[in-house]
Amino acid sequence: MSEPTPAAVALKGLCPRCGAHGLFATTLGFAPKCRACGLDFSAFNVGDGPAAFLILIWGALICIGAITVELVFSPPIWVHMLLWIPLTLIGVVASLRMAKALLLALEYRNAAREGRIAPPDA
Repeated sequence: MSEPTPAAVALKGLCPRCGAHGLFATTLGFAPKCRACGLDFSAFNVGDGPAAFLILIWGALICIGAITVELVFSPPIWVHMLLWIPLTLIGVVASLRMAKALLLALEYRNAAREGRIAPPDA
């Protein structure tokens, strides 16, 4: 079987090597390894990258929406709070699983490793 695309890995939670289901053990936590091919998922370090990207993306979208609603309707502040706080939280949390899977798939595909500084004599 061929390797799945990063988009397929993100949308379906597939192993980036063999395409088997089971990338996640919990809602947002990766499984230790693939049950089918044995790829060690703990070797990949996605860290806080997906959360940071999503906060910036969703923050920009929410700001545009809030400014538009304010200029068009001029609602009271409590309407803004009732609208935008839950939308931000739901948007970031709902898309975090896909973003983590996408970043892991891209790390696998590009053979990304921790940066190292070459010794001075090299």
